[in-house]
Amino acid sequence: MSSSDLLPATVLRRKAVVYVRQSTQTQVQTNLESQRRQYDLVEEARRRGFAQVEVIDDDLGRSASGMVARPGFDRLVAWLCAGEVGAVLCFDASRLARNGRDWHHLLELCGLVEARVIDLDGVYDPCRPNDRLLLGMKGSISEFELGVLRARMFEAARAKAHRGELRISVPIGYIWHREIGLGFDPDIRLQETIRLIFDRFRKLGSARQVMLSLAADGVNFPRPSDGKKMVSFDWTPIRYRNVISVLKNPFYAGVYVYGKSEKRTTLVEGRLRKSYGHGKPLDQWDVMLRDHHEAYIDWTEFERNQKQLAVNAYGRVGGAKSGRGGRALLAGMLCCGRCGRRLVVAYVGRGVPQAVYRCDRPNLMLAQPRCFTFGGRRPDEAIARELLRAVEPLAIEPHCKLNGGTWKSRLASDASRNLNCSRRATRRRSQSAAMQLAIRTTG
Repeated sequence: MSSSDLLPATVLRRKAVVYVRQSTQTQVQTNLESQRRQYDLVEEARRRGFAQVEVIDDDLGRSASGMVARPGFDRLVAWLCAGEVGAVLCFDASRLARNGRDWHHLLELCGLVEARVIDLDGVYDPCRPNDRLLLGMKGSISEFELGVLRARMFEAARAKAHRGELRISVPIGYIWHREIGLGFDPDIRLQETIRLIFDRFRKLGSARQVMLSLAADGVNFPRPSDGKKMVSFDWTPIRYRNVISVLKNPFYAGVYVYGKSEKRTTLVEGRLRKSYGHGKPLDQWDVMLRDHHEAYIDWTEFERNQKQLAVNAYGRVGGAKSGRGGRALLAGMLCCGRCGRRLVVAYVGRGVPQAVYRCDRPNLMLAQPRCFTFGGRRPDEAIARELLRAVEPLAIEPHCKLNGGTWKSRLASDASRNLNCSRRATRRRSQSAAMQLAIRTTG
């Protein structure tokens, strides 16, 4: 240990923090040597004279790109702000941060409390300009390295996908063969189940009816039992999501698809957060190669199925749906104020059934209680009154038009006729009263 690496007593009286991190869960499970070398920094901290050593390994399996929350790094920052940390030990700069914001914020805090940064190359004092410059360069190189590696990886995968050679995960019913590439799964029972779903949909035209029909026949659906390998399956009772996933997947139409979904970046509590799995319209898919492999159905039938499913998508959140018949006036127009789902209409009672509006989706899909239920007579009558009041002037106008005349002249003539009739009636009453008076006086 050189004299420049000696630490003052004020620093040694505080605790040393060993920060352990790996970027993905796969690295946590397989790259055990990297973990071991990072944990060995505890002995390095004791060798340098620290009596109290803390290990932060809460961020194992979390990226340091700044897009995901890191509770371990946040705890380290909190200890630095409290002045409890004398040194931060890491395997290299990339373990602490791979984005400029976190890295320079950490260096700023270390400089304020005179904490040291220690890695395998030596001891750095952020209060010294030369050490601060060197640490800044290490952080910038680490961030740049991550960007270069990611760009190379994505471009290589995209180029391979454009040729249809990227071995992405495929749906149940297909398998990547070593020689011929993508093809049918050799399990005949599995193929028959997939074809049965398409056959029932041709006859019934509804994914839910297909599920009910297959469940009534006791048909089971394969469920992978070996994770992503898709080699062995457990046969379980068929579910609605199994049916809809088969009907909506273009792979069953012989189309190789890559880039169906996208990631989105949002600002949450001052930090960028990425979310994945947001579907894109068909015309925005990155790669779509038709006639790429064996197909269960043709592309024309796939498009027809998608149109039918879109027509059947009744009552979805945010959709504008029309009523499907029945006496209810507001069918397809009301949404639940709690969960946002569209209300369904049920008709109950004997004789003339009465409409009932209710939020039924949580009960059907999740076995949860209904949000609410209310009768439809009073709201329907209230809406009907308002509609009649609004359209009444428009309904009177065409009926008041006569042979080239306007409704105003018609109303004027009606008013004049009524006035003349009233005057004649008044005159007759006066004459009758005068005659009766004359008879009484002469008699």
